[in-house]
Amino acid sequence: MARVCEYCGKGTAVGGIIARRGLPKKSGGIGLRITGRTKRTFKPNIQRVRAVVDGKVTRVKICTRCMKSGKIKKPA
Repeated sequence: MARVCEYCGKGTAVGGIIARRGLPKKSGGIGLRITGRTKRTFKPNIQRVRAVVDGKVTRVKICTRCMKSGKIKKPA
């Protein structure tokens, strides 16, 4: 797959959007009504960076969460 982190395996996830209308009961309305449900995708922030893997510098696809946590070592 194209959009997958090589370290943690994070990839594209699916979910849904719920469209609501109306005023909530706690705000004095009659309540919220669901008017539609739509599928959507959540895509991870994957970057191609140069990293030291087994003593060699290679390009890897890694998510920004792994990058910030220091799971890879960047070349000098």
